[in-house]
Amino acid sequence: MTAAEDRAAAEPDGSLARAAYLRATRDSYDTVASDYELLLRDELAGKPLERAVLAAFAEGARGAGPVADLGCGPGRVTAHLDALGVDAFGVDLSPGMVEVARRTHPGLRFEVGSMTALEPADDSLGGVVAWYSTVHTPPELLPAVFAECHRVLAPGRQMLLAFKAGDRLRHLDRAYGHALSLDVYWMPPERIAGLLEDAGLVVTARLIREPDESERGRQGPQAFFLAHKPVPA
Repeated sequence: MTAAEDRAAAEPDGSLARAAYLRATRDSYDTVASDYELLLRDELAGKPLERAVLAAFAEGARGAGPVADLGCGPGRVTAHLDALGVDAFGVDLSPGMVEVARRTHPGLRFEVGSMTALEPADDSLGGVVAWYSTVHTPPELLPAVFAECHRVLAPGRQMLLAFKAGDRLRHLDRAYGHALSLDVYWMPPERIAGLLEDAGLVVTARLIREPDESERGRQGPQAFFLAHKPVPA
């Protein structure tokens, strides 16, 4: 773990659960990193609504300063934002994913880090993206994640959140051709909106996309939220 992760895991409230979640997520994505990149490399090409959401976010983030793609994986969203003119960099818990991202996108910056204890200073980022990167986070830890996003965002700047809409938990013992151990959470959009607002973020837009033909039977609705950190009066 990084120093930030060690600090987060050492906190008295929920420290064991947090450390276990971080370790399981890191180890699972270390295992699948190379195959994950190959399987999802061109995923955005077939998802016009996702590209539209990213474009809307990028329009407000260009020239606003550095934008953190949290849970960036192999860097495909980071690279997409960069192509849209955003000063994007990636952060991922998995050193294996960061290694693949650096190799695949050598002109971009990628760092190992945790959403539960981010390295950037207060009010320092021009935007934050969490593109399906909270789906493994136990719901009781989401307030800490959203509080960190609020902390690092500059006033007036936006957060883009993509997540699985619903209300269920699925445990994965195998994915992307490998044995692993991951919990996947589908979260009610109203609950996510409430947690963002509790963290001090103002939700400005919501899009719920129904599963397409390739996803039916294995995926449910997908949710995309834009929120911003208010400018002090």
